[in-house]
Amino acid sequence: MADELIGIINNLGIPTEAFLVIVILAFLAIGAVIVIVASRPVLDIYPYLQPNARVRARKGRLFNEKQLSEIIEADNIEEVTNYLRGFKDYADYVDKYPIEKALDVQLAESYNLISRIAPNSVKDTFSLLAKKVDISNIKSLIAAKEMGLSREETLNFLIPVGNHYETFEQLADVKTVSDVINGLDGTEYATLLEDALPAYNESKMVLPLESALDKYFLESILSKSAVATDNNSRLLHEFIGTQVDVANLKLIIRAKNDNLSFDEAGSFLIKSGYQIREWKMKDLLESDSVSDIVGRLEGTDYHEVLSESLPEYNEKNSLEVLEKALDNFVYQTAKSLSIQNTLGVGPIISYLTKKENEIKNLKLILRAKRDVNFSVSEIQEMLV
Repeated sequence: MADELIGIINNLGIPTEAFLVIVILAFLAIGAVIVIVASRPVLDIYPYLQPNARVRARKGRLFNEKQLSEIIEADNIEEVTNYLRGFKDYADYVDKYPIEKALDVQLAESYNLISRIAPNSVKDTFSLLAKKVDISNIKSLIAAKEMGLSREETLNFLIPVGNHYETFEQLADVKTVSDVINGLDGTEYATLLEDALPAYNESKMVLPLESALDKYFLESILSKSAVATDNNSRLLHEFIGTQVDVANLKLIIRAKNDNLSFDEAGSFLIKSGYQIREWKMKDLLESDSVSDIVGRLEGTDYHEVLSESLPEYNEKNSLEVLEKALDNFVYQTAKSLSIQNTLGVGPIISYLTKKENEIKNLKLILRAKRDVNFSVSEIQEMLV
């Protein structure tokens, strides 16, 4: 067999030594391909090892059902505050700030942490998510000046975190909403607020300004996450896209409840959408009722979740029922994505969603404690 092979090689005019070199190189090339293919999953996972270890440690410190029940059963806000002092994530904040501001600062620090430790392929998206603090602070400034609050009163509403906080702190001195917008000159928020200012001046309502901020934030983060380089960034885009759809649906449902047309409400929508595109948004706003909107969502992931909540909405005539159902859908989406991707971006998505829900629930409990008429069961029903 060997003699025959040598004979074939000689007939081809290839020296035996050269042929052996070619064979060895071929085996090396095949081996290299196998190594690359086999190591690709490891290379995808490796950047997430340390971030996910830190995230899982923080996730383990989130309140469980028993602890949340203990907070609900507190007699007043002071007892809630004292309870939070016993936990590492909240102790320093509740001693430094008023309780609700302490919660906002703690959540902002969580976003900042993720934006710092996230792998490069998704870092830009999480850095944009951290800008929620900027949006919140600008809204607080606008609301404070609309109400004519003093510098000290305005500062109480601001979250002392973020790249623009020094600018926001200086704007606590100004007198009007227009002064706030002028003071933001040079930031990324100036132009969009200037464009919305005529609508504010005409309506004398802050809604056009707040909607412009929300729309800018959601459009920016949806666009950034759409640049998918791997499975992790694609899953992150799905999560962000779901949040955008939910924000649009909440606005559409409220607009229909207030009898607003597409021309009146359309400017506030994120037209690119995710599952729900602009033509579908127009179709939904042309519905006869909120129930009709739910019917026209058939074929999307949102139809079932809203259909299940529709009887309760009709009974209570409360949009909060549908909004809570949509919020829960976002939570379930995050949970599903985290299960699909336990070694990648999944744990980060899961942690941030659960952290947001924890802060929302704590704020709901605090507001309920200001009204002694809320029972424990009523508070539990309000939680997200």
